[in-house]
Amino acid sequence: MPNLHPGLEPRVRAVLTDELLAGMRERASGHDESNTFAQQDFDALVDAGYLKAMLPVEQGGAGWGLSETAAAQRLLGAHAPGTALAVNMHLVWAGVVHLLRTKGDTRLDFVADWIADGHVMAFGISEAGNDMVLFDSLTRAEESADGVRFTGLKIFTSLSPAWTRLGVFGKNDAGELVHAFVDRSDPGVAVGDDWDTLGMRASQSQSTRLDGALAPPAWVHTRLPAGPQADALIFGIFGSFLTLTASVYTGIADRALELAAEHPARRRSLAADRTLDQDPDIRWRVAGAGMDVLALDAFLTQVTRDLDEGVDHGPAWFPRLVSLRTRAGDVARSGVDAALKVSGGGQYYRGSELERLYRDVLASLYHPSDAESAHSTVANWLLGPAV
Repeated sequence: MPNLHPGLEPRVRAVLTDELLAGMRERASGHDESNTFAQQDFDALVDAGYLKAMLPVEQGGAGWGLSETAAAQRLLGAHAPGTALAVNMHLVWAGVVHLLRTKGDTRLDFVADWIADGHVMAFGISEAGNDMVLFDSLTRAEESADGVRFTGLKIFTSLSPAWTRLGVFGKNDAGELVHAFVDRSDPGVAVGDDWDTLGMRASQSQSTRLDGALAPPAWVHTRLPAGPQADALIFGIFGSFLTLTASVYTGIADRALELAAEHPARRRSLAADRTLDQDPDIRWRVAGAGMDVLALDAFLTQVTRDLDEGVDHGPAWFPRLVSLRTRAGDVARSGVDAALKVSGGGQYYRGSELERLYRDVLASLYHPSDAESAHSTVANWLLGPAV
C-alpha cells in the first residue's frame, strides 16, 4: 500500500525500525492468545528511546511533537495494536506536557523530568458509571497535612504491569476536582487482575484501586470546580488523548486496508477464471475503504499539526477532537469489516490476523469520547445546549 505520510516517515522510522516492528507483529498473536502483557515489545520501545521521544533533545528526547508521535502510534497500531494502546497512555502524558508548554504553562514540567529519569506514566481517570469523565469524579480526594489522599476505583488503567507514576483525580469535600499523581509503591495503590477481554489483551489495562493513596503536595498540580472547564490542563488531556488514541485506530485501519488489498489477489474465482482482485465488486469495496482512510489521514494530519502550532480554533476545538477520535474508530471498524468481506472465509478462523483485528478494533467503542458524547459535543457547538 502506498505510504500515506512520507514526510514524517524518516524521523519515525529512525526509532521504529523494520526489525522492531516485525518482531512486534510476530508476537502480537501470542499475547492475544495467552492474555499477557507485551513486555518484550515494551522493553524494545524503552531501549529505542520511544518513551522519551516527545521530550526536548536537551532532556534526552527526540523533540517530537504530536504530529510525529501520532504518525508513530499509527505505525505501531498497524503492527501490534495492544502494544500501541498500552504505551499510548504514557505518551498521552508527554503530550499533555507538550501542549501545556505551547501555551507557556509549566505546571507539569516535573512530569517531563520524571520521564527523562525513566518513569513510566499512566492514567487513572476512567471510572465505572462516570459519564462526566474529566468533569466530575466518584473518587474521593481527602485533604490532609501530608498531601491529598485518593480513594476510589479507576478502570482501564492501560500499561498496568509497567507504570510507575499514575495521574489521578478525585473530588474533595469542597466539591473541587483535585488532579495529582501517586506512586505505584504507595501502600494505598492496588493493581487488579481483571483484564480478560475480547480484544486489546496485550495492553493489560487492569483496574486500579486507590485506598488512601497519597499524592504529596508537590504532586498536586491542579484544582478545578466540577463541571466543564476551559482550563489548559483539560484541553491538554483531551487534545493529547483523543489524537493519540485516534492514531492507534488509524493504524488498524491502515493494516486492514493493506490486507484488503493483498488477499483478493491470492484468491481465484472458479466461475470467472480470474483472481478476485479483478472482480469489480471487490475493487469497489477496497476502493471505498481506501477513500475512508485517505480522508481520515487528512483529518488526523491537520489536527495534530494545528495542535503543535498552537492554532486557536476556539470553541470548535473540542468538536474537532471528539470527531477525530470517533471517526477513527468508525473507519477502523468498517475497514476491518471490508477486509474480512473481500478476504474469504479463511480469515474467519481463530488465529488469523484479521480475526484478531476484528476483536481489537471493537475497543474503539468504549474510549472517551464515545459516539453519544461526541455527538452531544458537536450538537451543543452547532445548536446550543439542549433544554
